[in-house]
Amino acid sequence: MTLQLRPLFMGEIDRMAIDGQLDLSSFEFHGARPLTSPVTIRGEIVMRAGLAVMTAVLSYEYEGVCDRCLADVRRPMTTKMDHILVSELSGEETDELVLCENEELPLEPLAEADIFLALPQKILCKSDCRGLCQHCGKNLNDGLCGCRNDAGDPRLAVLAALLEDEAE
Repeated sequence: MTLQLRPLFMGEIDRMAIDGQLDLSSFEFHGARPLTSPVTIRGEIVMRAGLAVMTAVLSYEYEGVCDRCLADVRRPMTTKMDHILVSELSGEETDELVLCENEELPLEPLAEADIFLALPQKILCKSDCRGLCQHCGKNLNDGLCGCRNDAGDPRLAVLAALLEDEAE
């Protein structure tokens, strides 16, 4: 979806509504493609003090796996988009402004970047997910597995040996 911003930049209108759907099925996040259904975008672009200010909300359904227990996760999410749009830059390069070449704004790349920055680094099926047993692989959210866990952390074996030597 590409917005034609010429009427806005030329002063013919001072407000432009944004309402549509974006196909971001090729968006990759941690090696997966979590956006299988269309992303809805709703908002507007308003001229303020000679600048085009875009405010919009992206609504989508995230589909993936829990980072702790590998269970399927399907969660509705929203991401806010706030950007200042310009038709030209006068020599300066800045990340705060979005340059709209030919007075056009392709929404897909901008939406992908905003979603990428908004998604949490760890996606969990629930906030208190217990994960998988490190010995047998059972999902601990379904109950205890029965593995003996008295072996301790192998990285601390040297310290355990020192304590045993001290006790003797």
